[in-house]
Amino acid sequence: MPNPIEVKSVLNKLKKRDSWFICDYTVNMYSGCSFNCLYCYIRGSKYGTHMERNLGVKVNAIERLEKQLATKAKKEQYGFIVVSSATDPYLQFESEYQLTRQALELILKYRFPVHILTKSDLVLRDLDLLEAIDKTAILPSDLQKRLGRGTLITFSFSTIDEKIAKIFEPGATLPAARLAALQEVKARGFVAGISMMPMIPWISDRGAHLHQLFDTFSKAGADYLLPATITLFGDQPSDSKTLIFRAVKKHYPELVDRYEKLFQDNTELPKYYRDAFHRKMKELAVTYQIRDRILAH
Repeated sequence: MPNPIEVKSVLNKLKKRDSWFICDYTVNMYSGCSFNCLYCYIRGSKYGTHMERNLGVKVNAIERLEKQLATKAKKEQYGFIVVSSATDPYLQFESEYQLTRQALELILKYRFPVHILTKSDLVLRDLDLLEAIDKTAILPSDLQKRLGRGTLITFSFSTIDEKIAKIFEPGATLPAARLAALQEVKARGFVAGISMMPMIPWISDRGAHLHQLFDTFSKAGADYLLPATITLFGDQPSDSKTLIFRAVKKHYPELVDRYEKLFQDNTELPKYYRDAFHRKMKELAVTYQIRDRILAH
């Protein structure tokens, strides 16, 4: 069971708008994550340990959020709110606590636009609120013509291969369910896309798998794909680098030497690898006629 946590603030203002996710604010109703993705950037990074056993429910988050939203709305400081950035908004126990749904009710009340980032199909439960937000949100002036919509929904994938997913994101909703949710969201008329973050070297970023990803998401109607390489932190037992290397050694022993060379003294992949990856992403985006960013050029 998650631990009860009291917080002083829940709405976080970014210094400048995030260019990837087009957000000015972030909200996290929970702490920790039960999806337990081995590659999570929180594990071992400066943001702290991201452990499924450190789950927390911010019991006063709704009260805090309403006060903060009321203040921002009064000052007309509207901007996209990403739900969530450091954990998933639709963890398994959201069905019971419904903090994400309550947060969306407040976001609708104060007319802020919202961007949902999730690995779950539970977002389908809240399409009624997201439709209302989409129609009534007040957008920043520079986004009114460029975007003109108050709701964005982005599903996160590192793979669509169930075997790979069970190794690297063992607690997350299976890719097939996420894909079905994307199709439902698009059928309802939302702007929606894919966060392909991170692609796992020599496993989910292989050429054939990448073509499969782009083809699948394009056919599902995704408006955009946001691809990124992996970053691994730390050498402690629960850190991402340790966990990924352990998984590779167990399931892909033939790749161990490659991983040691790639991440020998680095948290990031070598520049030549990242450059080649991004060139390939641009090429595939053109081939499958899908944007590699949310906003069109």
